[in-house]
Amino acid sequence: MSEGAAISRGMFIDEVEIVAQAGRGGDGCVAFRREKFVPHGGPSGGDGGDGGSVFIIADHQYNTLQHLAGHHHWKATPGGPGEGKSCHGKNGKDLYIRVPPGTLVRDDDTGLLLKDLSEVGASVCVAQGGKGGRGNESFKNSVNQAPRKFEPGTPGGMRRLKLELKLIADVGLVGKPNAGKSTLLSRMSAARPKIAAYPFTTRYPVLGIVELTRFRRFVMADIPGLIEGAHEGAGLGDEFLKHIERTHLLVHIIDVCPTAGDPVEDYRAIRAELKQYSPALAKKPEIIVANKMDLTDSEAAVERFRKKVRKKVLAVSGVTGTGLKELGEEVWRALHEQQ
Repeated sequence: MSEGAAISRGMFIDEVEIVAQAGRGGDGCVAFRREKFVPHGGPSGGDGGDGGSVFIIADHQYNTLQHLAGHHHWKATPGGPGEGKSCHGKNGKDLYIRVPPGTLVRDDDTGLLLKDLSEVGASVCVAQGGKGGRGNESFKNSVNQAPRKFEPGTPGGMRRLKLELKLIADVGLVGKPNAGKSTLLSRMSAARPKIAAYPFTTRYPVLGIVELTRFRRFVMADIPGLIEGAHEGAGLGDEFLKHIERTHLLVHIIDVCPTAGDPVEDYRAIRAELKQYSPALAKKPEIIVANKMDLTDSEAAVERFRKKVRKKVLAVSGVTGTGLKELGEEVWRALHEQQ
């Protein structure tokens, strides 16, 4: 399995609340021409400029909302006032807030989903800039040749937003803590999740790009381990399961030789947690992987597991790499069967 490019982790934040404030429109101007040989010059007050709007745009440079943490208020620039000599005020500059692809943009007051930014470059205007006011030149007519009337600019829109990131990956790894998901991901991609011999070493999702031969690739997400009762908050809970709701395929990693417990019961417990969280998630196609085949008695253990679950089970070792090439090909086939 060739090494692919990993998506960096950094500090993982997947929900933020912000306030977007568009710029106010500039006021119109009251002015009159002062020209030689024109004793009573006509009105020449220009219109105010429009205020800048606020947009949220999906940018591939980001894979967490951490850069938005601590920056609560986002303001676009206001429009400039109109000027004499029929000069239009300067328009305010639009503000673009960049977020990772997969970000859901919601109105925090109503809960309304404004946009699912599921593709790079997708954007949504969340606060419209105010309109510039008209200057007195716009009010000139046959009756009123020298109007002193003007319009003030209108306020820019303001919106409280909740941004929620759901990572975009082709494959989601699920399983109990210490099942070997992080080791497997590190062997199949260039991702470097934390690996240690104690539960919950993965504290937040990690993405890795798995590269196969003939320029084929897919994105795999390692989700923090689940335990029985996760939907009620046990362990790390199920808050990270939202990150595999977009995936096309689940790879369920089983420790066939656990130090405590039964691998069959572990499998059924995780399946129950998936169903409790989302029946739709539990119905996603699944590949069952028996990991840690490098351990003594693993062959007998996986045979017992197969007989009890009565499903196809791939046997691999994340430590030695045994079976990982076959797993990659199986994942590729499963992904393309859905297309």
